[in-house]
Amino acid sequence: MYRLLFDLLFRRLDPEKAHHLAFGWIRAVSAVPGLRALVRRVLAPQDPALRTRALGLDMPGPFGLAAGFDKNAVGIDGLAMVGFDHVEIGTVTGQAQPGNPAPRLFRLVEDRALVNRMGFNNEGSAAVAARLAARPRSSTTLVGVNIGKTKVVPESEAAADYVTSTERLARHADYLVVNVSSPNTPGLRNLQAVDQLRPLLTAVREAADRSTERRVPLLVKIAPDLADADVDAVADLALELGLDGIIATNTTIGRTGLRTDPAVVEAAGAGGLSGAPLKQRSLEVLRRLHVRTGGRLTLVAVGGVETADDAWERVLAGATLVQGYSGFIYQGPFWARHIHRGLAARLRASGHATLADAVGATASLRDDQQGLR
Repeated sequence: MYRLLFDLLFRRLDPEKAHHLAFGWIRAVSAVPGLRALVRRVLAPQDPALRTRALGLDMPGPFGLAAGFDKNAVGIDGLAMVGFDHVEIGTVTGQAQPGNPAPRLFRLVEDRALVNRMGFNNEGSAAVAARLAARPRSSTTLVGVNIGKTKVVPESEAAADYVTSTERLARHADYLVVNVSSPNTPGLRNLQAVDQLRPLLTAVREAADRSTERRVPLLVKIAPDLADADVDAVADLALELGLDGIIATNTTIGRTGLRTDPAVVEAAGAGGLSGAPLKQRSLEVLRRLHVRTGGRLTLVAVGGVETADDAWERVLAGATLVQGYSGFIYQGPFWARHIHRGLAARLRASGHATLADAVGATASLRDDQQGLR
């Protein structure tokens, strides 16, 4: 049914307009309490076998929505209604900004992929903080807050910009993510270099600690385009600074191996590629991080996750949490339900008592075989 709707309606619409239309429907349904509860029972059944503890938080399952879908925290409970176990909002910047000129979001349907150059369009951290503060106390949806650099802020002042957002948002976040890996803000990826990343993460940690008495878990999100040595360096830094986790990975600037007509790819232009083409590299980065950190950090896998098999493979490779985005666009509102059912079935067939027992199982075997431990 959704595939037919996608082909007849969404595929014919500008992707950004289609996003706003679909998200508007989710929010409208969620605004009706009785209807929201009914939809949640259908789309988000909770299997006790999938209960997950990560970052000091208890979650109904390991599968969340990656940052980028709800940039301004306007539909968090609606997204939980359709089955996501946690919702990561943002990316939020210190100042409100419109993002890059449209068109700035493109589908590569043959590859089940998206190209975006949104440019952190959002209402700014003050507005988003106010919206989070106004959430009803009855809401139980776990919320990650992803923060980035305002475009007009020079690299030399990036830390102060992140600190501004942290001071406003940390008290409202179940966890906080420093995004230094989007390709759509000039100079942002330069902040992944360890000599720049260390003072930035230190400043954010200190700002979070003075903004709330509760210790807010802090993670960093990295690009799939980092060289292996740079992945190792970020992992070492995360351990050195006592970060809580790493999200692997953001979108890629690469375009190799695509099946879409090259003319269509060329017409889409610059931006970050997400979806199925990221599957292999994101998995490689995840495995490398698991080996490097020895299970001492929470790893969040994102990039190319389409099926329960993909999610299960990432758990076995070392991910405690798994996120998706592009798969939601292509597979629709029953996507999270399918992921949950498939994960539960694979867990029961695996012989592992819990998901936590399965985390890193194949990575550990691989490490032993290669003498990496």
